[in-house]
Amino acid sequence: MSPRIVSAFPRAVRVIENEWIPLADGTRLAARLWLPADAAQNPVPALLEYLPYRKRDSMRLRDNPMHGYFAGHGYAAVRVDIRGTGDSDGLIDDEYMKQEQDDALEVIAWLAAQPWCSGVVGMSGISWGGFNALQVAARRPPALKAIISLGSTDDRYATDVHYMGGCMTKDNPDWGAVMFSHVSTPPDPEIVGDRWREMWMARLENLRPWVIPWLEHQRRDAYWKHGSVCEDFSRIEIPVYAVNGWADNYAAAIPRLLAGLEGPRKGLIGPWAHNFPHNGRPGPAIGWLQEALRWWDHWLKGADTGIMDEPMLRVWMPESVPPAAAYAERPGRWVAEEQWPSPRIKSQRLALNPGKLAARAGKETPLPLGSPQTVGLTAGEIGRYGAGAEFATDQRADDGGSLLFLSEPLAEHLEILGEPVVELELASDKSSGLVCVRLNDVASDGSSFRVTYGLLNLTHRNGHEHVERLVPGGRYRVRVPLEAVAHAFPPGHRIAVSISNAYWPVAWPSPEPAMLTIFAGPSRLLLPVRPPRAADAKLAPFGPPEAAVQTPHRYLDDGRVPNRIVTRDFLTGTTTVQLPRDGGILHLQDIDLVCHETGDVFYEITGGDPASARCWTRFEMGRRRGDCQIRTDTRTELRCTTTHFELTATLDAYEGEARVFARNWRVKIPRDGL
Repeated sequence: MSPRIVSAFPRAVRVIENEWIPLADGTRLAARLWLPADAAQNPVPALLEYLPYRKRDSMRLRDNPMHGYFAGHGYAAVRVDIRGTGDSDGLIDDEYMKQEQDDALEVIAWLAAQPWCSGVVGMSGISWGGFNALQVAARRPPALKAIISLGSTDDRYATDVHYMGGCMTKDNPDWGAVMFSHVSTPPDPEIVGDRWREMWMARLENLRPWVIPWLEHQRRDAYWKHGSVCEDFSRIEIPVYAVNGWADNYAAAIPRLLAGLEGPRKGLIGPWAHNFPHNGRPGPAIGWLQEALRWWDHWLKGADTGIMDEPMLRVWMPESVPPAAAYAERPGRWVAEEQWPSPRIKSQRLALNPGKLAARAGKETPLPLGSPQTVGLTAGEIGRYGAGAEFATDQRADDGGSLLFLSEPLAEHLEILGEPVVELELASDKSSGLVCVRLNDVASDGSSFRVTYGLLNLTHRNGHEHVERLVPGGRYRVRVPLEAVAHAFPPGHRIAVSISNAYWPVAWPSPEPAMLTIFAGPSRLLLPVRPPRAADAKLAPFGPPEAAVQTPHRYLDDGRVPNRIVTRDFLTGTTTVQLPRDGGILHLQDIDLVCHETGDVFYEITGGDPASARCWTRFEMGRRRGDCQIRTDTRTELRCTTTHFELTATLDAYEGEARVFARNWRVKIPRDGL
């Protein structure tokens, strides 16, 4: 459902295309403002969104309908380019740096001091903006009174796009390449004037592939602890509303935030991928902007909206569906828990017996496990790229290279909410390795829907700060948490646990092919079973999606469909996965700017040889207005040996047809338990 466009608001809105926010060191940050027209006479709270994603162009279509809506309801909506990005001064080296937080403290103080501001500030954002809302809240700026954090996490190492269960995920080189390309672009000459070219060259000279520091820190060290608010939840004292969708990989952070924070807090998890809930897909989308207003009105204006009288956690309970690459809607219903952790949810134990899930453990039986390197091809795009995300498809293909444990058909409806855990007794013939555990819903026709999954690097079995090699032949008991989830298993369906020691390309493979032994009988599944709650039927419905008017624009080219393409060469045994990243060609008519952003990410591996794994990317970013045309081309390639990662990268920048900058990188980084 597309949002209903609202054109008449309680307060007229004026937009300031650019406002400079001065910092103490002389740097100026560029901001775009949506203000109630009478804010100078009737000051309002400020809502800050603080991003590196170019307020002037890339995010214009997303920003106008949302920030214009808040301004029309009596807020000063402020979109700020982080230092070194968009139209702001300075340079950026990495994500979530201390400098970024320090600057945010000054921005918040500046906002609170403006004559159109009532002196109080809220902070909100999705993804990067959700991260830094949490991080800045932990710095306790006096004027910041509440935040909304969407699509973020409390733990930068364990549950972001870099590492999962101590395994390096596909998004580490992928997202590193995206940011390498994104920050290579210049500011807009209409905003910064003639110095745009000098600023651009300074950015290019400073730039290096973003994945380098992420590869240099393969354990959960001080680098990752910085900005991970789970290190000390007590630092956040102001109210927090944490929001996400089950189809996004950050949803699992919400239960942890609710359990860890001590101040006022709420959680909302819908069926959506990585997107705002008023644009949420798969549906149903909700009237998120109205819900956000209830939060802001309560905490920033002191209005009695009733939002804090409602349950702490509200989630979409999805019903079972046939596996598919995409869904327009996920059938289900809203359910809620008054507190989290919920005392209502009980752990149900099921033993992993040979081929079966059962209430009681059978005789201990060793089962060999040596998965093909291509297990994981049905994992989909794992939900990090918004509405175009591809979902996990029928799991039977991957199950063929895995150990499978099936329950008997369920006699009655069963719902789970929370974090399933699988405890394994295992041994390995190598000193390193990984396991991937999937929880599946198997229908009567045999089709298998992936409910959730978890990864564990076995050298991280006792924590992610230290690497502990396995003793070949030694026996270990390991705990594999799966991503928190809600799911309703219908009668007649079976619960399945599938275990592999490869999951390409989601997880970078271990250095050598390993043969694991899983000991059935003592291994088990712990399911968070949620009993029915009569009060769920009385939950107030969300309103329909609404938004303000869109900025004038037209697409000159819609770009390619973001479908995943798998190619298998049966002669060489090589499998290649291609993921298009194509935003098309967009003409922003109100500022007469043509933008294009396009690229591809490839993953390749040869059967039987985990050291053959490689990822290569190509991205192009362009901006054109009149006779002024710029373009940057970036390329990265990540290969490995059994002992090292090897990264090569190139950056070429063009003004018109002339290449004005070029640089190459070649970096070799030791593997550290990966």
